Amino acid sequence: MGRFYHGWVVVAGAFGVLFVAYGAQYSFGVFFSALLDEFGWSRASLAGAFSLYAFAYCVFGFPAGRLTDLWGPRRVIAGGGCFLGAALMGMGLVSRLWQPYVLYGLVAALGMGTAYVPCNATVVKWFVRRRGLAVGLASSGASVGTLALPPLAQLLIGAIGWRAAYLVFGAGVLVVLNLIAWTMRRDPESLGLHPDDGAGPALSPAPAGGEFWPLRRAARTPAFWLLGAAFSATWIPVFIPLVHVVRFSRDLGFSPLVAASVISALGVGAVAGRLVMGPVSDRLGRRTTVAIAMALQALAFTGFLAVRGLGTLYATAFVFGYSYGAISTLFTAIVGDFFGRQQAGTLVGVLFALAGSMGAWGPLIAGAVYDATGSYAPAFALAAGLNLVAIALLLLCRPPRAVAPGALTPTSQSATLISG
Repeated sequence: MGRFYHGWVVVAGAFGVLFVAYGAQYSFGVFFSALLDEFGWSRASLAGAFSLYAFAYCVFGFPAGRLTDLWGPRRVIAGGGCFLGAALMGMGLVSRLWQPYVLYGLVAALGMGTAYVPCNATVVKWFVRRRGLAVGLASSGASVGTLALPPLAQLLIGAIGWRAAYLVFGAGVLVVLNLIAWTMRRDPESLGLHPDDGAGPALSPAPAGGEFWPLRRAARTPAFWLLGAAFSATWIPVFIPLVHVVRFSRDLGFSPLVAASVISALGVGAVAGRLVMGPVSDRLGRRTTVAIAMALQALAFTGFLAVRGLGTLYATAFVFGYSYGAISTLFTAIVGDFFGRQQAGTLVGVLFALAGSMGAWGPLIAGAVYDATGSYAPAFALAAGLNLVAIALLLLCRPPRAVAPGALTPTSQSATLISG
C-alpha cells in the first residue's frame, strides 16, 4: 500500500500545483482584455509584460530545478507559491504600465518558475517504465486549470471587477500551493523504494548501463543542444494563442464570455493531449510522439489563419491545446529518457531556461504585428513554419552514446555532481 501510495500521491500533488499555477497564468488573456479596455494601452506594450514573464519564469526554472535536486520539491514549491500569490494580488493595484512588468513579469515569474520544472522533474524521478503515463497525468493539471480558471476569472471580473478578481486569484494561489507542496516527496530512494512504485527490479537513477549525466557532461553531447533547439523552435510561438486568443475572438465579434471560453476549448484539448500522448509515447517512442504533436501544432496555427465561425475557432483551439499539452508533457520525459533521473531537475531546468524562454518572443511579436498590420495572420504563418523547423531538428536528435559501465565511479560521480 505504501509503495502505491507515495508514487501516485506525488503525481496528484504535481497535478494540483500545476492546476492552480497554470490556471492562474493563462487567465492573463482574460485580464489582458480588461486591462486594455480600462487603460487603452497598445496590445504590444501590454503583451510585453507577459513576454518578460514567459522569459523570466523559464530562466528561473534552472535554479528551481537545481534546488529541487538539492532540497526536494516541498520548500521550492511552497516558496514559489508565496511569490506567485503576492504578485497576482499586487496586480489588482496597478495603475501604470511599468507595474505589470515588475509584478507579473518578474515577481510572478519567480513564483511560476517553481511549478513546471520541480513538479515534472520530481515525477520523472518516481517513474521509468510508466513515465509517459505519469507525466501525462501530472501535467494534465495545467490543462484542467487552463480549462477551468479563465471562465471563472471572466465571471469574477464581471461580478466584482478585475482588481478584486486579481486579489481573489492571488490569495487562492498563495494558500493552495503552500498546502499542496507538502504532498511532494523528493524521489522513491528517499523512502527506500524504487521507481514505478517499487514494481519490478530495482532501477538506477541513471539510464541503462549505469550512466551518470551531470550538467557538465550532458552539455558536451549533441543530443543536449539538439533537444534545446527543437523545443526552442516549437516554443517561440506557443504563447501567442494563450495571450491573444481572447482578443482575437473579440475581433471576430464574439462576446467576452464566449471569447474566454475559447481558452477553455484550448484547455480541453491540452487535457486530451497530455492524457493520450503520454501513454502513447511509452509504446510508440518519445521522439516520434513529439514529432506528431509538433505537426499538429503547425496545423493548428494554419487553422487560425482561416477561422471565421465559432465552431472552427473551438476546433482550432482544441487542436492547438492538444499539441501544446503533448509537447510540454513529453519534454521532461524525453530529457529523463536521454539523461536519466538523478539530475533530472537540473537538466530539465537548464533546457527549459534555454528553450522555454524563447516563448517570450511570441506574444510580443504577435502584438507588434497586429498593431502594425491590423491582423494576426503573419504571426500565425510564422508560428506554423517554426514548428516544421522543430520537427526537422528533433528527427536529427539521438540519445547520447553510452560509455563503458564503471567509467564513472561513485566517488567521481559525487565530485562531478558537486562541480557540474
